[in-house]
Amino acid sequence: MEKKSCLPFLLLHFLFHHVLRPSVGVDGSFGVGIGIGGGGGGGSGGGVWIGGGFDTPMAPSGSSGGGGGGGLDVAYRALQAWKASITGDPHGLLRSWVGPNVCSYKGVFCSSTLQDEGGGRGGPFVVGIDLNRANLEGPLVEDLAALSSLTLLHLNSNQFSGTIPASFQALVSLQELDLSNNCLSGPFPSVILSMPSLVYLDLRFNGFSGPLPEDLFSRTGLDAILLNDNRFSGEIPESLLGTQASVINLANNQLYGSIPASFGLGLATSRVREILLLNNRLIGCIPQGIGLLSDVEVFDVSRNSLTGHLPDTISCLDRIEVLNVGHNHLTGILPEMVCSLRSLLNLTLAYNFFSGFSQGCSRLLYRDVGFDFSANCIPERQLQRPPPECSVSGGGIGLSCLSVPAVEPIVCGAMGFLGRGIGGLSSSTTDPPSTSSPPP
Repeated sequence: MEKKSCLPFLLLHFLFHHVLRPSVGVDGSFGVGIGIGGGGGGGSGGGVWIGGGFDTPMAPSGSSGGGGGGGLDVAYRALQAWKASITGDPHGLLRSWVGPNVCSYKGVFCSSTLQDEGGGRGGPFVVGIDLNRANLEGPLVEDLAALSSLTLLHLNSNQFSGTIPASFQALVSLQELDLSNNCLSGPFPSVILSMPSLVYLDLRFNGFSGPLPEDLFSRTGLDAILLNDNRFSGEIPESLLGTQASVINLANNQLYGSIPASFGLGLATSRVREILLLNNRLIGCIPQGIGLLSDVEVFDVSRNSLTGHLPDTISCLDRIEVLNVGHNHLTGILPEMVCSLRSLLNLTLAYNFFSGFSQGCSRLLYRDVGFDFSANCIPERQLQRPPPECSVSGGGIGLSCLSVPAVEPIVCGAMGFLGRGIGGLSSSTTDPPSTSSPPP
């Protein structure tokens, strides 16, 4: 699968009230630097500077850069140790990493506005490293843990290998960690769970494997969890139910088992907006609790082996724009309430075993909504499965995945609807797994 660039997202949370200023990027192109504390002009005033950019401050002669926040002398030793370990630098980026003034290094951000441990002004300090798309080869060295003021570490689209050193637990100020598009491997790096300030985590497109830790989704303050396109396996942790993240991407892994049966209950007051579980090995039902995810805009569980009917509670997702359940074993008639969702832009049902949809759903064909219902079992519609395939009925459906349509309109936000239907919140973990191969 082609590697993708970072999703548009509200990065740099720690800079929410700060000033943007021009500078030169890692690749030499004109970009935007980040001013912290409203610093104005150059010289020794406040602000963040990317190395090699305009108004880059020079460290005072003989200055150590202040107290315990990882001063420039400490940063110099750490960055030089890392440079010595780099085995490939095709763009010559690190040729600028010479001398003790690390604030002039390309890809290094410094700030002189941080307070030291005594409450006074120290600095300058290294607060950010951005080496995206530099194609560097080598490991992540333990020495980088000495940069205790580091708030941003962006290393996507390189060739870094190995894993994340345990010493990184010392990066107590780190808020953004982007290691996507690299060659990192091994189990989920548990050291990440020891980073108290982390807000944005991006490990996409690496070779990490094994189970996801139960504590991952219960982390306070972690807003984006991007783990897609690795080799993670095992069941989805129950802690997903209480996550505070707004974006969760677990796509293109090897996760198996059911979506947690009470999915949605713990998220009723959360800010979750995007959940992507596509292309794993999930079985069972789509839980009724999905209707409690009132802020969800993207829900994608395509290319799994999910069974049963779409729960009527999906009609409570007033903000959903993309709903993709394609390439599963889902059956039944598409509820008209789902087709009436006011924010819907794309609805994908392709390669399931749906047997029909209401006249209201037919109107989607005339709205500006992508509606793909190909390769189902819908009579008198083109591009459907041949009748022998439809007789399979989705590969065998247990009663716990069937639902009885609500007699009365669902009251969105009420907990009572969760008990409606056969099996209520149950998933099909009690049913024998389907022996049929997943749809193409």
